[in-house]
Amino acid sequence: METANDSAEALRRQILETEDELKRLKDQLSKVEEKTALEQDGPVTQSKWPLSAEEYQRYGRQMIVPNIGIQGQLRLKSASVLLVGAGGLGCPASVYLAGAGVGTIGIVDGDVVETSNLHRQILHNTSSVGMKKVDSVISYLKSLNSQIKYTAHATHLTPENAAEIVSSYDLVLDCTDHPTSRYLISDTCVLLQKPLVSASALKTEGQLIVLNCPPLPSGDEKGGPCYRCVFPKPPPAESVVSCGDGGIIGPVVGVMGVMQALEAIKVITEGRLGGDLMRAEQRSNTMLLFAANGNPQFRSLKMRGRNPKCLACSANAAMTLETLKAMDYAFFCGVAAPVSILGPEMRIEAREYEGMRLEGRQHLLVDVRDKVQFDICSIDGSLNVPFSTFQGNRALVQAGECPSWLSMTLSPDAPIYVVCRLGNDSQVVAKKLQDSGLDKNGTREIRDIKGGLRAWKQQVDSSWPEY
Repeated sequence: METANDSAEALRRQILETEDELKRLKDQLSKVEEKTALEQDGPVTQSKWPLSAEEYQRYGRQMIVPNIGIQGQLRLKSASVLLVGAGGLGCPASVYLAGAGVGTIGIVDGDVVETSNLHRQILHNTSSVGMKKVDSVISYLKSLNSQIKYTAHATHLTPENAAEIVSSYDLVLDCTDHPTSRYLISDTCVLLQKPLVSASALKTEGQLIVLNCPPLPSGDEKGGPCYRCVFPKPPPAESVVSCGDGGIIGPVVGVMGVMQALEAIKVITEGRLGGDLMRAEQRSNTMLLFAANGNPQFRSLKMRGRNPKCLACSANAAMTLETLKAMDYAFFCGVAAPVSILGPEMRIEAREYEGMRLEGRQHLLVDVRDKVQFDICSIDGSLNVPFSTFQGNRALVQAGECPSWLSMTLSPDAPIYVVCRLGNDSQVVAKKLQDSGLDKNGTREIRDIKGGLRAWKQQVDSSWPEY
């Protein structure tokens, strides 16, 4: 006689058999569907089309260019690019990289947006003044292409953080404006084997070079030269002029930033990044020079390959990621503290000078800015003798003669005051004038206005134009 336990066991066996049959039927149905799909449309998989429908529409115009194609677009999508600097170069470069579909874009910059940036740093606007530059740029880029990953590094690149930041990216764009940062970025890219696109712009001219491309290990002569190969020694510190001092036309820096984006796209789509190095050919090393007023405006100079004695990329290079952290790039480039070559007795505060001027005491005020700056604004009664005039002592007393710019009607003991924009060049000139003998063995007072015309605005005339 069948017991309850026997009935339960029989029921369990029946359920298991039913489940096995259902699984068999599901597998059979799946094979039939797969076979039908193969006969009709080919395999049905998620990778049938490597890009989304929107990506085909968005990037279609560049994908049909023979040098790009679908393979180039996929390389762009998988690439990560770091831009060091979110200013005049970084703005146009980043917008074209985002438009082209670079998968990941990182931006390093520790500055905030200022009104003086707006004429050339085109991704910032009036409402973003005071905002972090990286946040301002990324806000714009997201509105252009939200499919990309953006990473903000709201800091300045330093020897301590450079390797950590750069290591996460395939390619680096140097969009900075000083030799200290250029050497740091290049050294970091050499050590981490990252190609580098470097550009600079000042006044009406610019230059562009692609460095460390292909990014082969130090000592491999097939690798591209680094910044130290091209410029083994930094320029004299006194010759380094920033956009704030030398000026810049917006479209000039814009042209160079756009060219950086173009070279970056070429490096990526040609397969010159780390994973594609075996397929990459050694590129021709050239420097592109741009002169807005030149004829022709563009010139290309052929450069040598890696310098066999380079401190960074030669076989004998001793630089490592650890020694990089201890590098003093400011010292290497000769950057010192603000000029301080005059004692306090040879300097005068702007308010003190104004008080003396209002008393009507005879004196001479020499403004050593360039004429173009002097024409923008000047203190009444000042004489413009550009700083360049004093180079080589051409404007100083020679063999007891009076310099041409010094009026013969000025009393021999009348004080001479020197002013510039920030109070640096004025110190140099005041010291030269004193050393040349114009101080009449201490009987004539020669002093500079401390803090220059910036101090004049703060202490005397708040309406003074700040440019």
